Amino acid sequence: MGIMKIFTLSRQSKEIRHGRIVTRRGALRTPFFLPDATRASVRGVAPEELKRIGIQSMVVNTYHLYLQPGIDIIREAGGVQKFMNWDGPLLSDSGGYQVFSLIHKNPRMGVITDDGAHFRSVRDGSWHMLTPERAIQIQFDLGVDMMVCLDDPPPNHFTKEQIAVSVSRTISWAKRCRKEYDQQIFQRKLNEKSRPLLFGVIQGGEYKELRRECVEGLSAIGFDGYGFGARHIDEKGSLMEEVLRYTAALISKDVPRFALGIGTPKDIVKAASCGWDLFDCVIPTREGRHGRLFLWKDREHTTKNDFYETINITNGKYQKEFVPIDTACNCNTCLCYTRAYVHHLFRAKELLGQRLASVHNLRFYMTLMEQLRQQNI
Repeated sequence: MGIMKIFTLSRQSKEIRHGRIVTRRGALRTPFFLPDATRASVRGVAPEELKRIGIQSMVVNTYHLYLQPGIDIIREAGGVQKFMNWDGPLLSDSGGYQVFSLIHKNPRMGVITDDGAHFRSVRDGSWHMLTPERAIQIQFDLGVDMMVCLDDPPPNHFTKEQIAVSVSRTISWAKRCRKEYDQQIFQRKLNEKSRPLLFGVIQGGEYKELRRECVEGLSAIGFDGYGFGARHIDEKGSLMEEVLRYTAALISKDVPRFALGIGTPKDIVKAASCGWDLFDCVIPTREGRHGRLFLWKDREHTTKNDFYETINITNGKYQKEFVPIDTACNCNTCLCYTRAYVHHLFRAKELLGQRLASVHNLRFYMTLMEQLRQQNI
């Protein structure tokens, strides 16, 4: 590997990096946000609409797709892109976060060992084994363009000693993932241009020395990019900016940096200013389905803490507001419908309301990323 330049850093305006990631299905400009297409779908929004919104890529959930519809179905469909009618790049997670969260919440749902995770399906109670090798095999069968190593994400309440164990296990599993990845590349006869990218995930919680240990261990193995895993907020719910900035500085400038699970618009801006390039979260669509909408207050100055606000469109005060959700937004919802109409849809429990709200929030996020890519801050 190393023949093709995967990531090019074109410029850096203060801390925010402006770059380009090359995948086998096209290039992505950074910083960028990936909506969660958990079950090969951004809930309620069709792929063709996502393109109009400006979505470059999405994250599909390995765990959920493995359980339903199953890898055999997706393989028969020709890969997850053909299955969901999306011709752009896709990123898949390892499935580990969902499995381990399940087990940590209820030990009867499985057990985590150095070999992997033996877990019970939430769908039918059947037992499955997720190992580093199996996680890589599944992601190759999905046919995605960017994949993530199986890591050991500890819950927020874990002690430093417990998190140290997760760091050691994460490095060990990363070695196994990389070995299986190389074997899959050989078996599938892929080359530098046709192979998917592989990300290692940095664990270590709030402890800088553990984050450094993980970065050094993963860097010795070698990956196309690196992610900030598990805890990114402190006990008060605030973003751990110092740890994010410290960890980003440990990673080579020549590879993409993926801040997994971040997040709110404010946290994305802060994480980008700490040197991170990729972000993903369920927030824009999840909030939209509950009637919570993001509005611009100061679109030109996203470094301000109050550059946006949220409203709940189900509130009665919007019943007679015959104006767009946000006059500063150019999404289809704002161009074609009023607050009063979207309010009515939610009160009437019409699914169209959830869809229109999700479209608006996704466009808000895409505009935010466009602003970050353009600003010299």
